[in-house]
Amino acid sequence: MLLWSLLVIFAPVDGKSGVPVSNVSLEMRAPRGQVIEGRSLVLLCSVTEGTGNITFSWHREATGTSVGKKTQRSLSVELEVPAVQERDAGRYYCRADNGHGPIQSKVLSILVRIPVSCPILSITAPRAQAVEGDVVELRCEAQRGSPPILYRFYHEDVPLGNSSAPSGGGASFNLSLTAEHSGNYSCEADNGLGARRSEVVPLSLSGTSSYREEHATARALGLLGVPACVAAALLFYCRFHKTPGRHSVTKARRDVPSANSQASTPSSPSPAIEDLQPDYVNVDPGDGDVAYSFVWSIQLPEDSENTRRTILENKDPHVIYSGVKEM
Repeated sequence: MLLWSLLVIFAPVDGKSGVPVSNVSLEMRAPRGQVIEGRSLVLLCSVTEGTGNITFSWHREATGTSVGKKTQRSLSVELEVPAVQERDAGRYYCRADNGHGPIQSKVLSILVRIPVSCPILSITAPRAQAVEGDVVELRCEAQRGSPPILYRFYHEDVPLGNSSAPSGGGASFNLSLTAEHSGNYSCEADNGLGARRSEVVPLSLSGTSSYREEHATARALGLLGVPACVAAALLFYCRFHKTPGRHSVTKARRDVPSANSQASTPSSPSPAIEDLQPDYVNVDPGDGDVAYSFVWSIQLPEDSENTRRTILENKDPHVIYSGVKEM
């Protein structure tokens, strides 16, 4: 009996007394269950059994190197990473040992999600100066960010539409331009970790509503250009074939004698068409876009056959339209 008691007393000297560790496991604790770049991560290594001081260590599977080590009298220990980086992604395991040999946990995969960076918006048009009717491409791209990424496009902060990039990268949105599409554009990238807005890109258009009205007026005047040119040609022939230069309305009305005074003397010769006072002159409203016209009416004496013959031979019209403004 004495010998047996001595054996019991000296048995703990080998340092392997107590309960060995068992059921080692590794788990992570992160906000919302996601490991996000720049935020903290906690790796918890624990055992269900084990007595005495237990040494815990954490390892990266790819290299087997230790990334942390702690010894304490506890069944679980935490390893905190204050700011996770993209390079920290990978497969990890932990070990626990209380002198009876290390026991290893299962491997835990850690995926580090990256928030999107500030996106860049570019606008591609089919020509140097975009015009109404053109189809332009709005392309938004964030240089960094875990997929999938949703891109939203805005015109003056008004949503135009959205496009997704399931595998990352950028996305495009096509827009058919109207006069109202001049202004500032921007885009937004969002992968669920916080949305980021791009800088503003301005877009100016040729072909606004005033531009269309001016061209519509020009086309309408072009349709009337043929009779206007004919009238102008008659004017230049009848009024300026003898006297070079152009006469203003004021000069014509000041220098030409009254038609009634000429007609009051039957024996006086028939007045020249250039010397007649116009019976009608349209009024200039001052907008600079009115074509002027003058109308002369010739009253011939009934017994003046020579005068009638002379006018018919010269083929001068009884009514002449003149002063057509050039377009």
